[in-house]
Amino acid sequence: MNRVLLNNVDHADLRVIAGHGVALGDGVNQTLVLPTEFDAVQREYPILIRKDAAGAYQAVALLGLDRDENLFLDETGWNARYVPAVQRRGPFSIALQRDDRGGEPRPMIHVDLDHPRVSRDAGERLFLPAGGATPYLQSVNRALGVIHEGLEVAGPMFAAFEDLGLIEPIDIEIKLDDQTSYDLPDVFSLAPDRLAAVSGADLERLHQSGLLRAAWALIASMGNIEDLIARKNRRRALA
Repeated sequence: MNRVLLNNVDHADLRVIAGHGVALGDGVNQTLVLPTEFDAVQREYPILIRKDAAGAYQAVALLGLDRDENLFLDETGWNARYVPAVQRRGPFSIALQRDDRGGEPRPMIHVDLDHPRVSRDAGERLFLPAGGATPYLQSVNRALGVIHEGLEVAGPMFAAFEDLGLIEPIDIEIKLDDQTSYDLPDVFSLAPDRLAAVSGADLERLHQSGLLRAAWALIASMGNIEDLIARKNRRRALA
């Protein structure tokens, strides 16, 4: 990784390949999703809760059943109405950094020059001839904003869900035929009955913070498992 601060002088001719494919880092069977995009994500993908290496809860969109399998990728690219922000950001990330005058650190865009999407002669330009951001870079800025804001919300959100006893382990067993089945270990979701029973001040806090809507979006997303199975069966039929 070769991550540097993005600027329109050193990177005036930098380009980024904006499509989607396995070679570009999209061959994954799950990807991190943030509360700031739950509304869009739940229309396409199952959202599961998992624990990261430090034991903290995080939400992931389930994209496939086998290792490195993304059932939303085909010969045309990413076949869905919404692509999660983490997959749209490409080689870019946000890091807190102070400017030349010091002061409080602020979020600034960095680019990984070793990323497979980065190019000098193919792909989308980042800067206009006069130095301004191109529409592509503006779209990257929006994706990074979704991620940055979502990371700030995620911790308190899961803490609130845990305090109310809403998070529960779930068993997901997917059987395609007599010989092929999948078990998804170490996953959690929210208990619909417990969420429906929340009342009074707790319910008001969830509603006012927007977490009630996020909770129901997460629960509703589980219906997309059937679509994922259909995608898997179509892929198997073509194999």
